[in-house]
Amino acid sequence: MEWSAEGLIIGVRRHGESALILEAMVPQRGRCLGLVRGGRSPKQAAFLQPGNSAQLTWRARLEDHLGTFTAEATRVRAAQMLADRQRLYLVQLLADHLRLLPERDPHDELLREVVALIDGEWEGRWLGAELARFEMFLLEELGFGLDLETCAVTGVHENLTHVSPRTGRAVCREAAEPYGDRLLRLPGFLMGNAPLDDGDVAAAFRLTGHFLDRHVWAARQIEPPSTREWLIEQLTRSA
Repeated sequence: MEWSAEGLIIGVRRHGESALILEAMVPQRGRCLGLVRGGRSPKQAAFLQPGNSAQLTWRARLEDHLGTFTAEATRVRAAQMLADRQRLYLVQLLADHLRLLPERDPHDELLREVVALIDGEWEGRWLGAELARFEMFLLEELGFGLDLETCAVTGVHENLTHVSPRTGRAVCREAAEPYGDRLLRLPGFLMGNAPLDDGDVAAAFRLTGHFLDRHVWAARQIEPPSTREWLIEQLTRSA
């Protein structure tokens, strides 16, 4: 078995004295792992870093084997990330999010969103808004998307302002009013092109964080990514 494609490196870990296990997101193939012989050599270790892109060739005797990777750098971003703590933490968080996906399950649109976030020029709350949108999309791809089409109580399509923390269904302003302290606020920008108001980014992260924890982190008995809390604090300042 053999294939070649450009992939985004999302993780590496040591294997033996000189090799690495490389983890990458690859178009049409999803999250793939492979052994890189000599991957800890100075020449290869310099670009085999999360956030970099590489032309990968994977080989194995059988499709379900770990296989081996050979890699050539195509887009090196690690140096820029090391000089920008926020960008570094963003890449680490996105890699942790992608690692939630099943191995070898294609998620090409999600991969494109990750690359756009890494290479984009968003800053502050605008980057926070894009990251929150990505987490909403991640929930959908994991099979836990929220139902934001109609109000769960009245069936209307307009003025959807809250989400039930139990069902993940939207609730309109009128129906939510008596229960506002029990519901999660639904920022308008998550529904389309609504203006980004004060407090919206923080509310969006509370929303996505609640359902990521309920359906993924707590369900799998894993801790939320340590970088997420720091990033949220940075991206919600004056937001």
